[in-house]
Amino acid sequence: MNPRPPLPPFTEETARQKVQAAEDAWNSRDPERVSLAYTEDTHWRNRAEFVNGRAEVVAFLRRKWARELDYRLKKELWAFGGNRIAVRFEYEFHDDSGQWYRAYGNENWEFDELGYMKFRYASINDLPIQESDRKFRWERKA
Repeated sequence: MNPRPPLPPFTEETARQKVQAAEDAWNSRDPERVSLAYTEDTHWRNRAEFVNGRAEVVAFLRRKWARELDYRLKKELWAFGGNRIAVRFEYEFHDDSGQWYRAYGNENWEFDELGYMKFRYASINDLPIQESDRKFRWERKA
């Protein structure tokens, strides 16, 4: 596999670049694109679900974005050191009934020497919100 810069050990600048790249990829809602940031044998804990390997990542994200409609995410660097990064995040989505939610959480990431994420541990809580309470909106381009 080719290196996926920035590479560890991370500086504040390169950690912020990794976080922004992750935010951009997840907001694409393209499971295949997102999966390319992870090692072939990546291990995740997402809430109470365990995901192993890129194929399971793609399947997980397809299920996620089939349920979480108009998904929009913001990530923020929380801490970094060596080959690890911690982020806090918020995202909003609605279900097929039109109920909006804001999810809050934290993720701990560990990268291999080529810059691919080997481990992702996410703790997430959902809060039902009114559409009028949304923070994140897509800016539609003409």
